[in-house]
Amino acid sequence: MITYDLNGKTALVTGGASGIGLATSAMLGRNGATVAVNFLADDPRGKEAVGKLNAEGLKAIEAPGDVGEAAGCERMVKQAIDDLGRLDVLVANAGTPGTRRKIEPSQLDLITEDLWNSLLQVNLLGVFRCAKAAAPALKAARGAIVNTASIAGLGYVGSSLSYAATKAGVVSLTQNLARALGPQVRVNAVAPGAVDSSWMVEWTDDQRRASIEDAALKRRCTPDDIAEVIVFLGFGAAMVTGQTITVDGGLTL
Repeated sequence: MITYDLNGKTALVTGGASGIGLATSAMLGRNGATVAVNFLADDPRGKEAVGKLNAEGLKAIEAPGDVGEAAGCERMVKQAIDDLGRLDVLVANAGTPGTRRKIEPSQLDLITEDLWNSLLQVNLLGVFRCAKAAAPALKAARGAIVNTASIAGLGYVGSSLSYAATKAGVVSLTQNLARALGPQVRVNAVAPGAVDSSWMVEWTDDQRRASIEDAALKRRCTPDDIAEVIVFLGFGAAMVTGQTITVDGGLTL
């Protein structure tokens, strides 16, 4: 695994209380960065996560707030930047599947207006809101944004067709934010495949086995696998922008 000297660098990680977000926060911290960990204010995992990071000797602060709510998201980002003193990297990772069980594409009756609204507010608009609020600080630092998309946004079947559509939107938004914020800010995304994490979709044993058997590397991704690429895109990859990097062990081959 590549290591970086990130002493003096800062990052804001949304959805940082568990899974990919927590793994990314920890990896950034272990490389010396100070990390603002975002989480929903009523999620007890947030304070616990920050406490564990600090207990490990890492530099982490709390940044509670809901990226799915416009005014609250803006306040959260600006407060996090104030608390950090600057912002080098924004990891727009917060997201939701909006459902506990996979909804097949043919099950249109289960795709409700409420589901669409929840997914759009968090998965797509939340990414834009964070980027817009963080843009001045990122430009000043000549920093980077890394968004969490999904292989569902690249034509693969995800938890629902509406989830897939929001993640396809993240891929497009990543390209256009790279155009909008260049040359000062690089903007890229990761597209995870099947990941073993505390995600809210309840996959069956058969679905889990299939995700291993169908992958060229014959295993599911871990949050650390995704975090490693996020950190690279954030603090390495000096000539990479507007790209979405698939991290799926060859599942979509």
